[in-house]
Amino acid sequence: MLRELRCISTLRENSRGVFYRRSKAFLHFHEDPSGLYADVRVGNEFDRYPVNSRAQQEFVLNLVKKNCP
Repeated sequence: MLRELRCISTLRENSRGVFYRRSKAFLHFHEDPSGLYADVRVGNEFDRYPVNSRAQQEFVLNLVKKNCP
């Protein structure tokens, strides 16, 4: 998933797994006992999405692509 995110030209990875769009944080990851999650800025707020399966990762990748013209 990180490899694919790094290919999106409108995103900049400031530190491992922390992506910015323009000058604002746009996406980062969290791990807790229930799994791995991606926080994605949708509008002005971050929404949390699970990314434990390939289907969940594809969903988040599509969401990111939709919000990163």
